[in-house]
Parts: sequence; C-alpha cells; structure tokens
Amino acid sequence: MELEKIKKIEGSIQNLKDKTARIYLLVQDTKGNPKASIKYIYDIALTLKNSGYNPTIIHETKEYDGVSSWLGEKYMELPHQSIDGQNLAISPEDIIVLPELYGHVMEQIKNLPCGKIVICQAYDHMLETLAPGVTWSQYGFFKCITTSENQKKYVSEIMKNVSIDVLAPYISEVFSKKDKPSKPIISIHTRDQRDTAKIIKTFYLKYPQYRWITFRDMRGINMEDFSKFLKESFLSVWVDNESSFGTYPLESMLSGTPVLGKVPNMIPEWISEDNGIWTNQFNDIVDIIGNFIQNWLEDNISETLYENMEKTSSQYTDKSKFESSVLDLFNEYFTTREVAFQEQLNKLNVMEETK
Repeated sequence: MELEKIKKIEGSIQNLKDKTARIYLLVQDTKGNPKASIKYIYDIALTLKNSGYNPTIIHETKEYDGVSSWLGEKYMELPHQSIDGQNLAISPEDIIVLPELYGHVMEQIKNLPCGKIVICQAYDHMLETLAPGVTWSQYGFFKCITTSENQKKYVSEIMKNVSIDVLAPYISEVFSKKDKPSKPIISIHTRDQRDTAKIIKTFYLKYPQYRWITFRDMRGINMEDFSKFLKESFLSVWVDNESSFGTYPLESMLSGTPVLGKVPNMIPEWISEDNGIWTNQFNDIVDIIGNFIQNWLEDNISETLYENMEKTSSQYTDKSKFESSVLDLFNEYFTTREVAFQEQLNKLNVMEETK
C-alpha cells in the first residue's frame, strides 16, 4: 500500500516538473457578450499554454457560446471542457481556478485533494454564494489572484488565512491613439443599462441644442469595433459603482478619448484628478457632458489632460509584463506544491525504510 502511494506521489512530482499537471480555469458563459473579467481569465490561460503549461477552460454547460465572436479564434483554440454531466479528471497535482462568484462550486469540490485558487476581480460578488460566516479557506482555497492593491487590501480583511497575489490586467494592443479628428459622438458604458438610457434621455431634454450629438452604447461590441468606436468619439462616459479596476476608461484614454466617469465605490489606483473628469454624483453627469461639449466646440480642452491620459494608460499596455507576472505566479504555485509532495514522499520513504 505504501509503495503504491509512493509511486503516485512520484508521478505527481514529475507532472509538476514537466508542467503536465492540469490547470482548470472556470469561466462564466456570457452568451457572446464581451466582458473584461472573462478576457482576463482567457489571457491567463493563453499565457500558460504558450509557455508549456497544461490549462483547460471549463464552463458549466455544453451549450457554451465561447468568446471567438468578440475576442478572436486564438482564444477558442485553448482546450475547453464542459462540467455539465462530465467528470473532470482531477489528480492531486492539478489546480482548479475559480472566480469569486462560484462559492457554491467551492463547496462542491472542497474534498478534492488538488490545488485551489480564487480569482477575485469583483469584490462586490465574493460573498454572494457563500453561507454567512464561511470563508474560502474552509473550502481549501488558500490562494487568491486579484487585480489591484486596493482590492487585495479589502479582500484580505475579510478572507483570513488566504494568500493574495496582485495581477493587473493589460490593455490589448488593439487599442491605440486616434490618428483622425473625433466625430460628434459620445461613447457610453455603464454596468446598468438603465443608467445609459437615463443619461441619454435626460441630456437631450436638458440640452436640446445638442441633439446633433450622438451617443453610442458600447455594450456587446467586439474588440476591433470597440477600439474603432472609441477612436471616433470625442468623449467617453463610464458609470460602474461596483468596478474594482476598470478597463474601459483606460481603453478610452489609450485611444485619446477623454473620460467622464462616476468614481466607483472602490477607487481604482490609476484614477487621478488630472487624467479624467471625475464626479461622485450620478446626477451631475449630464451637466458635465454639456459643459465639456461647449469646451470641445471652442477647442478649449487642456492638452495636459491628453498628456496625463496617455501617461496613465501606458502603464497597462505591457503585455510581456503581464505574461511574466502570470508565469512567476504559477511557477511559484507549482514549486510550492512540488515541495509539499516531496515532503510527503520523504516521510513515506522513511516509513518504508524502517519496516
């Protein structure tokens, strides 16, 4: 019996050394709708695959729409597997990576003897599917990846005994500075679509003289068109109280389009007074838009704003930095697990020798 255990542990150690240990990353099915949090997980998986690791994207049902329509085919070339009615081949050396929203899944797999990591991009959702008083560590999730230092601080105060690493997303190379004059178009992106409608309707009623200005709802647009539309716009509006990072404003800045945004409940680290037009009051947005239009028509927008936008957004365009960070994290995870298995193996070998 002990010899059989020794053989299995040796196999686990070898799989970790060879990077053949499986990494399962669960994603939500957005039904083809673009979502930055999904891209983030796919970017991690693609980086791992390109570096010789063995990642698999897992999804809840067989009827998974995928991300090719808005991210591109290369992401769908990653291995995919449904967990609906299928048993995943889980070995002790494997790692399961779950978004914070899947507390119910954490409970279901709490007895699996594999590595477990939480990806927390939305602090506001991390308690939704957990019972009161339950923490991730009670289900065997002692590692967490999050997107900002602010979110790390918040999560660490709630989820005790969990080691948290920060991995900021990067802005795709699809986004670049506009090379043509802007059109009289305002791009708008809100978490609640009712806020988009409210802003547009209120604006046209309050400022009928600007009815020739067009609003473009940026919901449900593939990345190529998303970039194109941002470049065309002279202003970008953003409302997302629950955001913990916020890629849309950075994409706008990178495109050379000023951002008018309502400051989220958790203030992103990249926000400063001079890289956008920020307000704490939703009801002020329409008047700020009206004022900005007047200044834009009079060519009275400060060049300093554009300079600060470029300075801020350029900090998040280094894809190689993101990839290096991903590899550093998973190299560490694999090494830690390899050491743990080696300690187990050493104990079993000593027991076998003393028989």
